[in-house]
Amino acid sequence: MSAIPPVTPPATPPPTRAEPIPNHLAWSIVSTVLALCLCCPALITGIVAIVFSAKVNTLVNQGDLDGARRASANAKTWCVVTSVLAAIGLVINIVWLSMGGMQTYMEYMQQMQQMS
Repeated sequence: MSAIPPVTPPATPPPTRAEPIPNHLAWSIVSTVLALCLCCPALITGIVAIVFSAKVNTLVNQGDLDGARRASANAKTWCVVTSVLAAIGLVINIVWLSMGGMQTYMEYMQQMQQMS
């Protein structure tokens, strides 16, 4: 008789500890608030960043790690865009205030009212 070799179960790889996927939620909220104060159109990009940031944890909990990584990368991209727009708004506000700011605007408006 021939000897049948024993069947060994396939080796299961040890559970790998996946690195956490950052959701960038805090960054997206802070940049959105700053963008609202400094550059109002950047509010739209900030909301997009918040939406992608919120999707990351949902996708991780569903087991879709690739989708979570894509959402994290998108959130980071939109956070950078929002932060840059907020920085541009800050520079514009600094220039505007250094050139007279609201006082100059109010004087201009009074001149326009007197002309009509």
